[in-house]
Amino acid sequence: MFFYTRYPSSNVLKTFFPDVKFNRCITSQLIKWFSNFREFYYIQMEKFARQAIVDGVNNVKDMSVTRDTELFRALNMHYNKANDFQVPERFLEVAEITLHEFFNAISLAKDTDPSWKKAIYKVICKLDSDVPDEFKSSNCA
Repeated sequence: MFFYTRYPSSNVLKTFFPDVKFNRCITSQLIKWFSNFREFYYIQMEKFARQAIVDGVNNVKDMSVTRDTELFRALNMHYNKANDFQVPERFLEVAEITLHEFFNAISLAKDTDPSWKKAIYKVICKLDSDVPDEFKSSNCA
């Protein structure tokens, strides 16, 4: 599910986990679960953006996220260990946009501000896609 939405609402979670009896605590726990998924995602993005700068990348256009990149492999291994799902192309696009946002912010020394990542989060949260109905029956995240 994370390949489609990084910021699912409680209604989306309820739709895709119909066998869960939701209450405030369970909803909070599932939202926390996605928060942990996002944290890993953003840590990887920052790490790879900083490494690109160290490696001498000067232009954000020289950075891409494809199925052959180390960044994709790290994310796929974390979210899709058994390769049960074909990662949608849109996720690769969102990951590349995220990587570019981190690269640009770090290159411009915006990371000196304690809240520098908030601007990136605002961009990425708008890029969520609809989760396919097939996830309703499989109950997979």
